[in-house]
Amino acid sequence: MSSQHAARYLVINSGSSTLKYAVFNAGDLSVAERGNTDITPDTFAQSLEAILHHAGQVAAVGHRVVHGGERFTAPVVVNDDNLAEMHSLADLAPLHQPHNLHAIDVLRDAHPELPQIACFDTAFHNTQPVLHTLYALPASLRDKGLRRYGFHGLSYEYISQQLDACASDQGGKCIALHLGSGASACAMLKGKSVSSSMGFTALDGLMMATRCGTLDPGLVLHCQTHLGIDATTLTSMLYKEAGLKGVSGLSADMRALLEHAVQPAVEQAIALYCLYIVRAIGALAADLQGLDTLVFTAGVGEHAAVIRERVCAQLGWLGVNIDSNANLQHAAEIQAADSKVVVRVLPTNEEWVIAQHMRTLLKA
Repeated sequence: MSSQHAARYLVINSGSSTLKYAVFNAGDLSVAERGNTDITPDTFAQSLEAILHHAGQVAAVGHRVVHGGERFTAPVVVNDDNLAEMHSLADLAPLHQPHNLHAIDVLRDAHPELPQIACFDTAFHNTQPVLHTLYALPASLRDKGLRRYGFHGLSYEYISQQLDACASDQGGKCIALHLGSGASACAMLKGKSVSSSMGFTALDGLMMATRCGTLDPGLVLHCQTHLGIDATTLTSMLYKEAGLKGVSGLSADMRALLEHAVQPAVEQAIALYCLYIVRAIGALAADLQGLDTLVFTAGVGEHAAVIRERVCAQLGWLGVNIDSNANLQHAAEIQAADSKVVVRVLPTNEEWVIAQHMRTLLKA
């Protein structure tokens, strides 16, 4: 790329009804533009083409791909072979992977000469000890890739970099909470993933907007064998009708729930959401054998002071104590003077991490 500084990287995060994108100047990774476009199956290709055209001199397109399985532990330049394997993992992340890959497929058909880079949410967790990736399953199943992976890795990678810039030892023993529509918690030791609340799929762990989080597997078997709920229907229920939406009976949006918290079912949903988080923090603190830093990030984590307060109020036993005024102001640090744990509110930036990987990979 002779005109490296004029070239741009387009980063795409494709969902079922929206195309989230960001355009970065390739030379210094400064942001040229960000946007979010509503789409339908009929308008997807046209919308993607419009974004590409509007972005300018695009040198490459980067994509968030949720599940990388065992093979993809680092970003890759997309080709026929690795794309086929990414498609084979779609059932493990049905809310995301098919849409992530659809954008790649459409661009490959329309612009086969354009380099595309896939960056995986599971890759950051490749540093976890083997023991933390295992389920208590027979070897015959473990050999088929049935293990814990962890997700939201692009977000945690960004948080790790931010901690490197503002904290000694990258926060030391740190638990980061990615609380958005999807939600998870990650234990990091000096910026490296040690353990995660999510496992084989992005359905596990914390209670989320529409996903159930951790369940007794016997409950799933009971639904199928005794309640007659087929696998397709049950999958849809657990991914799309559970979580905040299912418990509250009102909404999957935390902002709407906080406005109606006087309703008993809504208050129960909020309380359960916080309880799942507190339980996960306890487990991850055990993995770390302590806690130096607690980080809140993503939509709910960054903007819902009430949720941060309710979670931290249950963590006194870990030495967590927050300053209410700093929390209400969404300050970068919200711990009280006597807190034994630093509590940070850090905006995440998954798109920038993807652009960073693109520049590294394309220069190699």
